[in-house]
Amino acid sequence: MKNRSEEIQAGKPHSGCSQNSAGRGQILPVLPVNSCSIDQKSGEMCTGQADLQPISFKSDRLLATYFVVSGRVQGVGFRPFVYRLAQRLGLNGWVQNRLGQVDILVEGTAQHLTAFANALLAEAPPLSQPRILEQMPTPAAGIIDFTIRPSVNNAQPDIHVPPDYFTCEACLAELFDPQDRRYRYPFINCTQCGPRYTLIEHLPYDRTATSMRDFVLCADCRAEYDNPLDRRFHAEPVACSQCGPQWLFRNDGGTLAGEAALAAGITALRAGQIVAVKGVGGYHLLCDAGSEAAVLRLRDRKARPHKPLAVMFSDLASVRRAAVLSDDEAVFLSSPPRPILVLKQRADNPLTPQLAPGLTEIGVMLPYSPLHHLLLTDFAAPLVTTSANLSGEPVLTDNAEVEMRLAGVADAFLHHDRPIVRPADDSVFRVSADVARPLRLGRGMAPLEMTLPFALETPLLAVGGHTKNTIALAWERRVVVSPHIGDLGSLRSMAVFEQVIGDLQKLYNVTATRVVCDAHSGYASTRWARASGLALTTVFHHRAHASALAGEYPDIDNWLVFTWDGVGYGEDGTMWGGEALFGGPGKWVRVASMRPFHVPGGDAVGREPWRAAAAMAWETGVKWTDLPADTELIHAAWQRRINTQQTSSVGRLFDAAAAFTGLIHHASFEGQGPMWLEAACRNDTCDAIPLPLNRDEQGIWRTDWAPLVTMLTDTARSISQRADLFHTSLAHALLAQVRAVQTTHPVQCIGLAGGVFQNRRLTERVVSLLTSAGLQVRLTQNLPVNDGGISFGQIIETEYRHE
Repeated sequence: MKNRSEEIQAGKPHSGCSQNSAGRGQILPVLPVNSCSIDQKSGEMCTGQADLQPISFKSDRLLATYFVVSGRVQGVGFRPFVYRLAQRLGLNGWVQNRLGQVDILVEGTAQHLTAFANALLAEAPPLSQPRILEQMPTPAAGIIDFTIRPSVNNAQPDIHVPPDYFTCEACLAELFDPQDRRYRYPFINCTQCGPRYTLIEHLPYDRTATSMRDFVLCADCRAEYDNPLDRRFHAEPVACSQCGPQWLFRNDGGTLAGEAALAAGITALRAGQIVAVKGVGGYHLLCDAGSEAAVLRLRDRKARPHKPLAVMFSDLASVRRAAVLSDDEAVFLSSPPRPILVLKQRADNPLTPQLAPGLTEIGVMLPYSPLHHLLLTDFAAPLVTTSANLSGEPVLTDNAEVEMRLAGVADAFLHHDRPIVRPADDSVFRVSADVARPLRLGRGMAPLEMTLPFALETPLLAVGGHTKNTIALAWERRVVVSPHIGDLGSLRSMAVFEQVIGDLQKLYNVTATRVVCDAHSGYASTRWARASGLALTTVFHHRAHASALAGEYPDIDNWLVFTWDGVGYGEDGTMWGGEALFGGPGKWVRVASMRPFHVPGGDAVGREPWRAAAAMAWETGVKWTDLPADTELIHAAWQRRINTQQTSSVGRLFDAAAAFTGLIHHASFEGQGPMWLEAACRNDTCDAIPLPLNRDEQGIWRTDWAPLVTMLTDTARSISQRADLFHTSLAHALLAQVRAVQTTHPVQCIGLAGGVFQNRRLTERVVSLLTSAGLQVRLTQNLPVNDGGISFGQIIETEYRHE
């Protein structure tokens, strides 16, 4: 048997290469744009000319150091960086990928080895996030050069799957340089940019393990790919117009390829047509954002009359012509994930108001792929860029399928022939309480890797909720949250759900032996979990919401978390949604809630807010003159509690308020009523209507919303006045519940969880009241506050429950 030093010299795995177990639940940080400069040919990160020069030290005896580096080190040009660094310092040795970690052996003088160790993290490629797991001296063997060894997959996996990256400045410069051989090539990329998650089939990250394996490199691309000093060294998606993917335009008039395809797409857009464009993680539906006719045509064909549409702008200057953009928001919008960011519209916004009817905000994004840069440059105006899918489903990815399923929506299709292995919709963020918080995790952000505050004995799979579904895979001290999958109400959604479950386990080389799901037996994710054959745990919906928040802040012990959302199956068999839970993961106790009421129509209330309003009017005896006609039978059924749900949901209170104020009786998308009600607010400083707070027979504090009904049906008040009063009164009601619970429980921190806290006006009002009262308050920062964070919360709740 070889000793440890012999194993290192041979480049074999050893038992000491363990995963890093330190740290709290932290998202890999968003890297600022242009935080460094990159030499366009080599890809070398530098802060000045001196950094590009070889470093010379006084001669000394030969020493050797062995490094094990983990973190995000695959698909980001880390091995070429190590090679160039060793060349610069005159060191010999080797670097090698081992299923997610990188092993390095360097030989040289003590001074050179110290300089290498310092630069290994300080000068790492901008998209990498390395951690040195091990650094140990080892006998020098007199190696005569420095090499990049072939990847191996026989080591203990420590895999970190990179997300898809935006186009770097070096590639953009080449894209628009007429003298460059990749001029206007829409799939240009290098080790610092391009697709990753949607392209990788399995690890180690080599070209044969990606959807680029069938594109054989031409001689020029092969020379770059094989040159360690080139920034395209082992850039697995590398290609050019001679050997790589190509555009393909299709409409009723025929098929075009290459530049002619792009030109035809631009012509179609200028003619007011709708074009389905294949991007990095799926298709978008594009049309002219300045054309009311084109936008209305898109809405009509997609049966999406009101839901806001995202808009892609060419640069920050064009964004500022349509929206109010702070310096911090500009930095975030330009950050590597290139998210959709929800911004306040300018009063003189030149784009059509049909982009976001009933709202004062608009979702904006910047180009993140070379395809988008070419489209925006050639079209020279903002473009609607909305997911090409059917309502609630994952974004479409396949050329033939998109033509079949969207034949009645798109006038033309701009395809390409690079397969998308798995879908990734765009990430969506909104600034709330001075922090950009995710509403949806997707391209550029996911898979989201976090560190657990405990170690798992066996791998655990969490399958999330039914809407805004994500799944989470956890093992040892790691957890990975998938990109947004969507609502699990269709065959395609379930197919993608099952694919992502299989893909994450394959990518990370982890096989789950247990599964956790929501306690609601009607959820598709719950049915799948029960049929999986894995050891099963169920977690109640609002416990998962609370634990998702607590999992981001494991140093806090005694929480009071307000889990306000639409509905979730409660522990008493009713539909919860306005609960305050005290304690911590695995030991939550409901201590406060809202007055329950019975809503007619079951799940129909989500799309028919008038039902919630009618129920509240009937419960309180208030006459609502705007009640829809022909409701006598529904009222009779409600009186007998036939086809009704008892709920304590704050989300349903928002639905009712939107209906009472006359904003909306029938919603065309989930959350429309609450969103329009928030948009109607004008005054942050109005007085609150006091809401009675009393304990019920179980000792739970209950807020009575009845005074709100009288106010909301008072047509002498304007809609904006009623909307302002409603938000402010609920914020004060929450504070009153906090004060009441504090009399009997040692509350350390207040938490806000659940989809209701996507509402910025309510959230910021609550945070202001709580902080002014000297209380700590926390919201999720890495995960969506809505059901997109449920899967992570299920992991946290399950493990603490089993302690």
